[in-house]
Amino acid sequence: MSSEAIKKFLDGFSVEVTPKAASKIENFEDYIPSGTLVYIAHIEGTPIEEMVETAKKINDQGFCAMPHFPARIIKDKNVLEDWISRYKNEANVSNALLIAGGANKPYGQYDSSIQLIESELFDKADFNNLHIAGHPEGSMDIDPDGSTTNVDQALSWKNEFSKRTDANMAITTQFSFDASSVISWANNIKEAGIDIPVHIGIAGPAKLQTLLRYSIECGVGASIKIIQKRAKDLTKLLLPYKPTNIITELATYKANNPSFNIEKVHFFPLGGIKQVSDFVKEAC
Repeated sequence: MSSEAIKKFLDGFSVEVTPKAASKIENFEDYIPSGTLVYIAHIEGTPIEEMVETAKKINDQGFCAMPHFPARIIKDKNVLEDWISRYKNEANVSNALLIAGGANKPYGQYDSSIQLIESELFDKADFNNLHIAGHPEGSMDIDPDGSTTNVDQALSWKNEFSKRTDANMAITTQFSFDASSVISWANNIKEAGIDIPVHIGIAGPAKLQTLLRYSIECGVGASIKIIQKRAKDLTKLLLPYKPTNIITELATYKANNPSFNIEKVHFFPLGGIKQVSDFVKEAC
C-alpha cells in the first residue's frame, strides 16, 4: 500500500480531547495542523464553564471546536438553550456532536440525540455542522438485545433530517480495531440509503491495558478480540498498540473503491494527542 494513499486517507483527520487533557496542551499547533476539527468530550459531571473555556481556547488557537452535547445529561430545553448560547457567544462555536451520552439515567427530558435535533435550537443558533454518532459494531446501550434495530431506525430518521436541513452532517463513529467489520457496516448503511458521510473512529496509539479498559467501557464488542489476542502475545504485550493495520486496510479499500462512504478519520487519542501526532507523521 502506497504511503500516498494512506496520506490521502488521513488528510483532514480530527481528534477528541477532554477539558482536562486540553488544559495540559499549551498550544495545539505543536501537534496538529491548523484548522483541525477538535471534538470536546463532555464527561458526566464536567461543568459547562470548563467545556466553553476549552472550546474558546481551541478556536482562539486557530482550530475548530466541536463540543459534545450528551442528551441524557441535559435537564431541559432551558439548559440546552443556555449551553448553545454560551458556546456561540463566548467561544464562537457553531459545531456540535449530538449523542445520547453514557449516563445510566436521563437527568431530565432528553434521552436521545433525535430529541436534541427536534428542539430546533441548533438551527436557530446557526450551528452549521451537526455530527451524529455511529456504531460499526452496534450498541448494547441502545439495542440491549444485541440487534441493531434501534440504531438503524435512528440513523434512518437522521438521514431524512439531513435531506431537509442546511446543516452539514456527518456520522462520527465509535472506535474499532477490525477493518472488515467497519467496511461491512459502512457498505450496509449505504445500501440502506444512508448517504451521510462517515468519519471513522480510530483508537490512537496506547498501551494495551489502556485500550482494553476503554474498549470495555465503550462497549466495543467484536473487534476487542483483536486486542485481546495481541495481549496474549508476550512479544507484543509491552509494545504500544498502533492503528497501522486498520488504517492501511481502510486506506487500501478506499483507494480501490473511491465512492466508499468513509471520508475522514477521527482519532480517539487514548494514549495522548502527541502519540496521535507522531503516528500520523510516521504514516504519511
